[in-house]
Amino acid sequence: MAAPSQTKLIVLNLKAGMPTVEQAKRRLLESLYAPQGASGPLVKIIHGYGSSGKGGAIRTAIREQMAEWQREGKVLKVVPGENWSIFDPGSQDLRQRYAFLSKDEDLDRGNAGMTLVEFPADTSRIFR
Repeated sequence: MAAPSQTKLIVLNLKAGMPTVEQAKRRLLESLYAPQGASGPLVKIIHGYGSSGKGGAIRTAIREQMAEWQREGKVLKVVPGENWSIFDPGSQDLRQRYAFLSKDEDLDRGNAGMTLVEFPADTSRIFR
């Protein structure tokens, strides 16, 4: 299935301003819900890695939310930044369907502070 030519990668920075986990989750939901917001299908979520050096609370919470939504069919694909590589099967699938992703600055950088998410075109399914 080919991706529409007008599809682009939307970057959603959840770590800006050092929010709490709840503030970051609310920012994510508001961005996906807003008609002019960061609704899909492709969103690079910048959640940061955390200052502890072993993964932060926002990163953990956002990734847990994405995994739950994926199980529920609300998210199509999730690729953690550390897996965003030319060798990763999930990354290869996205790059095959969205050619512009091959030029993404985070590809092959092992950036654990971001997660790439493919949402359905209609993100209203998330709020049902």
